[in-house]
Amino acid sequence: MYAITGISGKVGGVVAETLLQAGLPVRAVLRNPANAAAWAARGCDIAIADMTDAAALARAFENVDGAFILPPPQFDPAPGFPEARAAIDAVASAIALGQPRQVVCLSTIGAQSTQQNLLTQRTLMEQALRRLPVPMTFLRPGWFMENFAWDVASARDDGLIASFLQPLDRAIPMVATADVGRIAAQLLQDTWTGLRVVELEGPQRISPNDAGRAFADALGTPVSVQAVPRETWGALFTAQGMKEPMPRIQMLDGFNEGWIDFAGPRDSILKGQVTLADVVRGLIAP
Repeated sequence: MYAITGISGKVGGVVAETLLQAGLPVRAVLRNPANAAAWAARGCDIAIADMTDAAALARAFENVDGAFILPPPQFDPAPGFPEARAAIDAVASAIALGQPRQVVCLSTIGAQSTQQNLLTQRTLMEQALRRLPVPMTFLRPGWFMENFAWDVASARDDGLIASFLQPLDRAIPMVATADVGRIAAQLLQDTWTGLRVVELEGPQRISPNDAGRAFADALGTPVSVQAVPRETWGALFTAQGMKEPMPRIQMLDGFNEGWIDFAGPRDSILKGQVTLADVVRGLIAP
């Protein structure tokens, strides 16, 4: 039995689907009971647990061969990351109490960085979980290709992508969520001891200009890419409703300046199969 948190999302859903297609039993760990019926119909065991409820999570993790931890994302965290810390404390306690045989936790590229940014939430999770006496894998994927969903409307309607990733010709590690979920499911089925870090990117690194070309090919119309001046980011993010834009700005700085990157040598990084063209076509299809 494999307990999957975040099963209603893109990554967790692929993890579960991959395991089910392999004929393996899955326990769907759900925050919302309204989502239970669909997974129960697939033959899943059901556990209802919020990611800050240590007792409920511990019950979900009991008697499982592996648990997949997908920390709830906080895109506008309060100073000090209190939301993430509450989930981290609950997850760590739940693993200690429920004692799953092994754990795969979704982390991020750059989790080893000491410079604070939006991804520090994953750094804190790693720091807490690595102290547990359970075989632990931290899966560190690159930038999600699906983040380009924010650019669909402007690319289609205005022929323009406004890029915070800069310079526009600099390629960075990106990966599709389908590859992240598929690899996570494979890792759950491994047997290992101690702690391991697995880094994952797509078939090739991607620049904002590459994204513009992918949208142009998919839409059949020219798409240009323009860099958003950094001095405008704070006011822009605040106008969009963010209360604390600095962690997001620091994350973007990390990618742009190169201090958010993989920790291991390039030849040790796993490569996914899904291309940016595949993802962009999927994003514009609806």
